[in-house]
Amino acid sequence: MISIFKKLGPGLLFAGAAIGVSHLVQSTRAGADFGYGLIWALLLVNIVKYPFFQFGPRYAMATGESLLEGYKRLGKGVLAAYYILNLGTMFTIQAAVTSVTAGIAARLLGLDANMWVSVVVALFCFAVLWRGRYGWLDKSMKIIVLVLSISTLVAVIFALGQNTELPIVQRLPENTLEWTFLIAFMGWMPGPMDISVWHSLWAIEKKKINPETSLKSSLFDFNLGYLVTLILGLCFIVLGATVMYDAGISFSPNGASFAGQLIGLYTSLMGSGWFVVIALATLTTMISTTLTTLDASPRVMAHTSKLLKIPVLQKQQSWLLILTLGTCLIFVFLASEMGLLVKIATTLSFITAPFYAALNLRLVTGKHIPLAHQPKRWLQVASVLGILFLLGFSGVYLSVIF
Repeated sequence: MISIFKKLGPGLLFAGAAIGVSHLVQSTRAGADFGYGLIWALLLVNIVKYPFFQFGPRYAMATGESLLEGYKRLGKGVLAAYYILNLGTMFTIQAAVTSVTAGIAARLLGLDANMWVSVVVALFCFAVLWRGRYGWLDKSMKIIVLVLSISTLVAVIFALGQNTELPIVQRLPENTLEWTFLIAFMGWMPGPMDISVWHSLWAIEKKKINPETSLKSSLFDFNLGYLVTLILGLCFIVLGATVMYDAGISFSPNGASFAGQLIGLYTSLMGSGWFVVIALATLTTMISTTLTTLDASPRVMAHTSKLLKIPVLQKQQSWLLILTLGTCLIFVFLASEMGLLVKIATTLSFITAPFYAALNLRLVTGKHIPLAHQPKRWLQVASVLGILFLLGFSGVYLSVIF
């Protein structure tokens, strides 16, 4: 059991990165607005996106290189495009997840949720990663995901005990506003497609620490992490449905404020003694995402800089410093434009998803991959269908927002 636990790592980092705003806000909001009616959407999008996330660790274990090297194999232009897209969105994404984390932390500590709380959270996470690097992140994320899972499951079990009458009836949106929410919900679940790139880099780092890591153990680690993201997505839908559905109040569009409403309604339903449980669930959800994204983006940018032979900024810690400072500057000078920045980042994330998916499929079925390490035929067929789904999804998204 201990040996299996030691082999885990990148899959749980994947879970930590994916389980954030998409789960705490989007899944809970789905339950609050639709009851159990969008469980079908959660299951569908997790099935559709599964192959493309799995191809990250698969490619890393088969070749000993990350997806970034793979993108370079397809042409420097492909890698350069990834570099530019990541550079253009990473500050906004980091600022968004950090601000939600700060808002929850401020509420739990009885503080005013202002930009300086967000700055403190960003600097705290920076200090943790600057000192500990991957080894610390690998170990700590096992604890964070464990606490997150247990606290969320406990919160859900006892919430279900208070509300057993809600029918499990699946439904489709009935107006433009509901369709817009469904698109955003499915677009972010379980996470943005470029997490597959992060995962491939984490898998390489894990291989350095534990040379015995094999394709089989790496895929087991990924499948476990993916299952955790799915189960917790369901849990947050249940929380939203049992605690917030038909509550008779208007829910805030702001992530941190919405989480505060969830905490308040849960404690009013269950009693103040349950505050710690729901507080742990919400705070660990966002801490996991804030830490993993702050580790992943600098790791990706540093490695891509090396591959493109950019003469400066080839060290991860340099990018860690840049990302942290850039995030803090957004809090101080661009807080009023956060909504627009997030919309731009979201749009880029959604419309690039099918292209990342196609690139990942092409790489894991390439001639330089041993047949024994390539995905089975059924998974390749499912991937092609998934790419078509993502293309259609991106088209619908663009038609809705424009």
